[in-house]
Amino acid sequence: MSSLIITIIQTNLFWEDKKANLQLLEEKINGIKEKTEIVVLPEMFSTGFSMQPEKLAEKMDGESVAWMKKISSTKKIILTGSLIIEEDGKYFNRLIWMLPNGQFGYYDKRHRFAFAGEDEKYTAGNKRLIASVKGWKINLLVCYDLRFPVWSRQSAINKEEEKKLEFDLIIYVANWPQRRNIAWKTLLQARAIENQSYVVGVNRVGNDGNNIYHSGDSMIINPLGEIIYHKENDEDVFTYTLSKETLDEVRAKFPFWKDADEFFIEP
Repeated sequence: MSSLIITIIQTNLFWEDKKANLQLLEEKINGIKEKTEIVVLPEMFSTGFSMQPEKLAEKMDGESVAWMKKISSTKKIILTGSLIIEEDGKYFNRLIWMLPNGQFGYYDKRHRFAFAGEDEKYTAGNKRLIASVKGWKINLLVCYDLRFPVWSRQSAINKEEEKKLEFDLIIYVANWPQRRNIAWKTLLQARAIENQSYVVGVNRVGNDGNNIYHSGDSMIINPLGEIIYHKENDEDVFTYTLSKETLDEVRAKFPFWKDADEFFIEP
């Protein structure tokens, strides 16, 4: 059975300072000693959760995407996290899925956080990105998406063959404030239980430029909803091996997925 080694980086971020953040994260990635295949960074990892895209946005050929290409190639890892990207005069909170060969996919955050005005500054995405790695299917989502279960749900399930489930792992990258961390922790477990998949949630720590505190609470959760890893308040770099055998055993023993409602998500 194939396994998947994933490293999550829970870190403080310098407010709207790309150079400092890229240097900080490069040092943390270079400090990873064990073998890893995927490294996950928080939402808007180069700037913090800023509502000033006019000042901070980059093109896809900008310095932060180039930095991701360099790190991914040098370390021979898949690197992911979200950035502020400008395209055709619109701004996106865009998750980049960077491969070591320089190829990449991307996902534009669908659910913009209107409470902070994100809907006024950024354009919503309209399609999911489900990546494929070593036989694993990975659903890549951003922060506020977590609150909307339909967007995170297994859909188009083939009920005749278990291996045709849509995905095996959900990754959420986030800047989720401590004041609402009960929702963060509860919903991460709920998404794992209802989808019978692994869930990885990577959040930042520390105060941002609006003096909003983030407690991290990054988590790795197994397909039964059990917490494998949880870190509160402190910066941390943690590596864990996900087991496809465990996933398949859970789905075979508890084939709840067969009873799921079928539905279609319109763009």
